[in-house]
Amino acid sequence: MKQTWRTSECLENTSAMEKGWSLTQAMNEAARCHLCYDAPCSKACPASTNPAEFIRKLRLRNVKGAIRTVKENNILGGICAVVCPTEQLCQKACVAAGLDRPIDIGHIQRFLVEHSWQMNFKPVEKAAALPGKVAIIGSGPAGLACAAEVARNGYKVEIFESMEKPGGVLRYGVPSFRLHPDFLDRELKDFQDLGVKIICNKKIGDTGAEKLLEKDFDAVFYAPGTWKPVEIDIPGSRLKNVMTAREFLKMMRTGEQKDLGKQVKGKNIAVYGGGSVAMDAATTAKALGANKVYLIYRRSFREMPAAEHDIKMALANNVCFRTMSIVTELVGDKTGCLKGLKGLETDWKKSGDTSAANLTTVNDTDFKLKIDFFIPALGYQPETTAQKVCPAIKFSKKGLVETKSDGVSTSHPRIFSGGDIVRGPALVVEAVADGKAAGQKIVNMLTATAKPARSRKATK
Repeated sequence: MKQTWRTSECLENTSAMEKGWSLTQAMNEAARCHLCYDAPCSKACPASTNPAEFIRKLRLRNVKGAIRTVKENNILGGICAVVCPTEQLCQKACVAAGLDRPIDIGHIQRFLVEHSWQMNFKPVEKAAALPGKVAIIGSGPAGLACAAEVARNGYKVEIFESMEKPGGVLRYGVPSFRLHPDFLDRELKDFQDLGVKIICNKKIGDTGAEKLLEKDFDAVFYAPGTWKPVEIDIPGSRLKNVMTAREFLKMMRTGEQKDLGKQVKGKNIAVYGGGSVAMDAATTAKALGANKVYLIYRRSFREMPAAEHDIKMALANNVCFRTMSIVTELVGDKTGCLKGLKGLETDWKKSGDTSAANLTTVNDTDFKLKIDFFIPALGYQPETTAQKVCPAIKFSKKGLVETKSDGVSTSHPRIFSGGDIVRGPALVVEAVADGKAAGQKIVNMLTATAKPARSRKATK
């Protein structure tokens, strides 16, 4: 597997991914663990990857056992270690944080996965084949996690993906310096070993979920994600050189990097938003050779939803942050090309309330920026076609799937759903949790359905 690594926060190109740890580094870090009983770090992982157990096993030099704990609990354990904000989840709950600093769970977890590749160790075993077939719509983290859960229990699984390659947001929404395609492809190899069939360039049309059930599929897991950008409603949003963050990042992952670089190099760029996607877009633009990159966010630094690591990377690459500000207008020239923006500063109506409803603009704080390229990163919502694929289940007014109290069962007994299409844009590890939960539900359903038939056969 070819890899291009970066060794610092300052990017020299857009395809360099930080190198993982060595065995010595991982063992030294594991030695700092307090081996807590009923460990809070494990409770804080949405996907129940159980860091307390794999760190304990590593500390006792049971490397294979540690690897098995990661991969059996989280089939995307390597990817989650790379892209998830561990400092806000498991590491935040770490007891060691109160004494020194939290255990770097993310780097240990990634080491274990990469070490398994070097050892050619396959920790996840597949059960004997059973009658039953499951269709999964979408190959993002939720769909993949569900596929693994079902396949490892012996059932056939087919994933239908509309894009050219599998991975969903992992492939088309995360820049290479955070998650290199080679790393993603290597972790996806585990699904081949489980016998999961992934069919790409296959778009499921109207009533497609029900049609799959009418064929030879016993259950459907619906996880198409949320791909439609939230549109920016300000004058000038239709000017040339206005591109959504997801479109911008997707171009980087589909071989259009050179064309994008020509548009960005030496130019002034403004990114509008405060999430990790906004940070990725801003850092990518800087790495492509942009002159100045401004990141404009309506709330303060403290309220930014982006992961701490992503913010630090943007700062290290000289992205200019302008918080407590909004964009009020994009200004174009006679040819319809973007040439600048206008904005206003914001403030809180009442102190202590950081909700969007408590924000207000401040008079006489007008500002202007000379920019050549504008990237809104205001979040994503379901495609308008999402409901047409599954008209048999209920959707909210926002276009999200409505589930039962378990978070994955829908109004149709054989259709399950999870990930962003249920939660709205959320963390990769939360999508993995949904996929696992749905997979367990599907396995239970298939097992219960098969029992009467097996009992009759045994009686004969």
